[in-house]
Parts: sequence; C-alpha cells; structure tokens
Amino acid sequence: MCGIAGWVDFDRDLTSERATALAMTATMSCRGPDDQGLHLEPHAALGNRRLAVIDVEGGHMPIEAEGLAVITYSGEVYNFRELREELAAKGHRFRTRSDTEVVLRGYLEWGEGVADRINGMYAFAVWDEREQELVLIRDRMGIKPLFYYPLPNGVLFGSEPKAILANPLAPPVVDLDGLRQLLSLASVRQRSVYKGLFELPPGHLLRVGRQGTRLRRYWSLEGREHTDDLDTTVRTVRELLDDIIGRQLISDVPICTLLSGGLDSSVVTALARTHGPIRSFAVDYAGYAEHFRADEFRGDPDRPFVRMLADHVGSEHTDIVLGPAELADPELRASVVRAWDAPSFMGDMNSSLYMLFRAIREHSTVALSGESADEIFGGYAWFHLPQTVEADTFPWLAMVMREQQPADMLDKSLIRQLDLDAYTADGYRTALAEVPHVAGQDARERRMREICYLHLTRFLPFLLDRKDRMSMAVGLEVRVPFCDHRLVDYVFNTPWSMKTFDGREKSLLRAAGADLLPEPILRRVKAPYPVTQDVGYEQALRAALRELAAGKDAPVLQLLDPDAVREAASAPAEKVTTTMSRYGLELALDLNVWLTTYGVRLEL
Repeated sequence: MCGIAGWVDFDRDLTSERATALAMTATMSCRGPDDQGLHLEPHAALGNRRLAVIDVEGGHMPIEAEGLAVITYSGEVYNFRELREELAAKGHRFRTRSDTEVVLRGYLEWGEGVADRINGMYAFAVWDEREQELVLIRDRMGIKPLFYYPLPNGVLFGSEPKAILANPLAPPVVDLDGLRQLLSLASVRQRSVYKGLFELPPGHLLRVGRQGTRLRRYWSLEGREHTDDLDTTVRTVRELLDDIIGRQLISDVPICTLLSGGLDSSVVTALARTHGPIRSFAVDYAGYAEHFRADEFRGDPDRPFVRMLADHVGSEHTDIVLGPAELADPELRASVVRAWDAPSFMGDMNSSLYMLFRAIREHSTVALSGESADEIFGGYAWFHLPQTVEADTFPWLAMVMREQQPADMLDKSLIRQLDLDAYTADGYRTALAEVPHVAGQDARERRMREICYLHLTRFLPFLLDRKDRMSMAVGLEVRVPFCDHRLVDYVFNTPWSMKTFDGREKSLLRAAGADLLPEPILRRVKAPYPVTQDVGYEQALRAALRELAAGKDAPVLQLLDPDAVREAASAPAEKVTTTMSRYGLELALDLNVWLTTYGVRLEL
C-alpha cells in the first residue's frame, strides 16, 4: 500500500520542477512511511511514498521497465502470483517479488487491458514512454482513491487531494457544488469538494496525451439472470469467501482483523483463523457497555459478542477503549480533517476510527475488515422497511436524516442557495437511470435491485473512502474482502427473495458462515459502527462552539446562522447522545478547522 502523486505537462520541462514534485509526493508520507521515490523526466513526474507490505526490501517505487514505461502504484493485487507465472511464460523477467512489477509487466503485455486481469484494490499511474502518454487506473469498487486535476496541456494526480493542492497550479477553491458534495450522503460520482479537481470513478481509467484526455469505464455491475438454486448459491458464496480470505491474508508484515462481534467481521475473522493464528481488534468506549441504551439502530453493545467470537475461534484479541476527552481533543479533530482534506459531519464515527487504527498500527501493518457486506447482502434496516424502500429518494436518507440535517446551522440564505433537496433528487434520478435491470422481474425484485445498486454505487463509496482515509492517515492498510468484484457481481444478481430466504437480513451470508460462528452471533441483528453515548462528549462540543463564537473572528462564522449558533452553544446536552444529534455541531467545528488550515477560497 502506498500514496502516489504526479504531474504530466506537455508544455513545460518538469525536470526544473523537482521541488514541487517532491512537495506533492511528501504530502503522501502518511500513506507511505517506509520509503519514497520520484521519477522525473521532461514531461512527466511520478512520485511514490511506500508502505512496504509485499517484498519489503525489493519493492522500491516508482518501477521502470527498460525505458518503456514507469509505474507508481498504490494497493494490493491478490492474484499477482498467477499473473507473474503467466507473464514469465511469455518471456517477461522480474527484478523484484512485488505485485507492482507484475502490474507494470502486465501493462507492457496487455496495455490498459491489464485492468481486466487483476484482482484487488488499486490506484496506479503508468507513464508510457513509448507513447508519451499517462494512464490512470482505479479498481472496480473504488476501494483505493485516485484524484486528478486537468491542466491545459496535462494533468496533476494523487491518492488524495492534498497531493494535488500542494502544486500552485491547483488552488483550493470551493464553490456551491463543492459544498453540496460535502454536505450530502449521496455524492455525485467523479466530483470532488474542490473546484476543477475530480475523482477517477471506480472501474475507470483515464488516458492523458498530447491530444487531450480520454475517460473509459472498464468494469461495471451488469444485470444477468441468476440460475443457481439456493443450495448452490450458498455454496458458491462460501467458496468465494474461502478463496478471497486466503488471497487477502498474503502479507510479508503482521496482519490482523477488525472485529465488532457482528456477522460480517465475525465471518472474516473466523475464516482468517482457519488459515492460521490471527490477531483481532475492536473499538470500545469507556463505560459504554455498562451504561448502554438501545435505540432504533442498535439493540445491544458489541463487547459480549466480540469476546464470544474471539474465544470461539481463538484469536489473540485486544479492545481499544476510548474516552470522551480523547474524542473531543481539538488536535484529533484537526488530524481527521487533514485525513479527509475536507470537513465532515460524522464526528466521532471518524475520530474513533482514526484512533482505533492508530492503536492497531502499533501491532499490525495490515487489517481485514467486514466493510461492504451490508451493501452487498442487504444488511441495513432501511433495506427492509416499506417506508424507506418505497421512498422517492435514497433509502438511507429517508431513515437517517429525517429530523436533523448537517446543514441546519448554516446561514439561511446559504441553505436556500445550496438547495440540497434538488441536488439530492437529481443525484437520485441519475443513479436510477444507471441500474442494469433484468427482463421479466416483478416489481418487488426490480425495486430491490435498484436499492442494492444505489448502495453499491452511492453509499458504499463514502464508507470505503472513510475507511481508507482514516487508516492510511496512520499508515495502516485495510483490506475489504467483501469488495472482491467476483463476490459483488455474483450476489448483486442474486434475487432479493434468495437474499432474504429465511426472512432475515443477509440470509445468504448467514447460511454461508453457519458452521463458523456461535449461534448468538448468527442470530444477532445488524448493529452499525458504535458511537459514544457519553453526554460528556456532546458537552465538550458545545463548549468548543461557545469558544469559537465568542472569538468573533472564526472564519466559519460567515457561513453560520447566528441564532442557530447561539441556540446550539447554549442548549443542554441530551441524555442520550448520538452522531445524528450532533451533526450540526460537528460540521461547524470541522468547517472552521478546514477554512483555517487549508486556505480555502469560497466562491458562493
């Protein structure tokens, strides 16, 4: 795993821009603390910061092939051994044991068709010296991020916006569309928060040459009739998971799992344990289990189920316990905003994840996560409630943001300008138009195919980005086995009636892992990522807002409604506090950090 950055410009000699190219690359040191490299020639600069996972000693990047092409690479290819054998049989010779060199050799053999052959999570750039052309390629599900900033005669690119913003040619300008993007849980694909800066969509590649740019999709979800019976389907899911976990355990450095005691992470941990000893980690909050209060999203705390699974499979387990004072630390907020390159309204969902990953990094370099199983198998409550399934919007918005919106504390005229309802409605219609339907499906199956597609293409990207940013900010690689495109493609085309064959959520996954888990975990109802319920955390947020408002010169105040600020700052903390009740507080504080540290120019 690594961080990449680069610059292609056909109108200037980049050999005189070494300092800027190095500055861009240096912003990725969090993603790659082990090594750095820069390839520089007249029209191309390719930088890399490396987190050494495979071939620790020999995998220095960028890697060059006999003056034919150069690659800077981020990610992991899980079938690189088979591809290496195939390429060796075709006459290719390798200097390293790394998967990066396999991808480069694959490009030389198959061109951009290499993307169709690799299995993994990746975002990489190849400078084709023969064609004087840059090729950017991102994995099918968008697990690894990749951004680009078109220039009149070239492009800037990087794993994160901060790499691009380090170049004076890309000023941090944010317009109304940028604000809409960061305030929505239904973002528009390819847009970023920053004006002129784009995200390469999942399953796409971009070619940049003297004649301009060409964006091409090389993979997407397709609609096909599912012909397997139930027993075959369950067996296929299990066989795929066995193969996926086995591949994703390949590492030359310590590896672990993230364990919540839910179905998804328990299946991953149990399958990992069948391959040998495994460490597991869980996040917890001081006093959480003892003072837990159930709500409509979560019926029980994780801790008993975490311990049950760890004992059942024999993992070496560690709980990372966090307190409200740690979560409210202003330096932690600044670190999280820096990791995102933007403000967020998710608060302790981000900061606690950052702290969890920072603690894990002291023991392991790689972690396996259960992320995306809910989107693939239909785990969230809103998959199963008629009022959210039938809502004329994204189902998670119909349930999660019914009463409070992240923008509620913004200036009223700005809220009218943003018109987030219209923005969301337009994004929803665009997404529905993309759904690959199958002829002959009844209305129920057709609608649930739409719901599944919306989650995989509009909700999951946000969660994958969150996990990537929080983990790579501390140099931890997180792998997501459920995002293997073979599994996603297979389950997407499985009828909803089969996905819920036992009348519950995630029926297929539960059946596929039935022999691995204790009965209480198999029966456990979906519980989301835990957030603190400690009223002390919300009190600390309100105190921070009061201090910010008293200063009068905080840049965020120009965006906020004074009455809303006074009301929020003086209101007593709720007896039961949740992330949703804190949306406005979190966003206001994050916005101020962002505006202060990033030098953002607003065009509103």
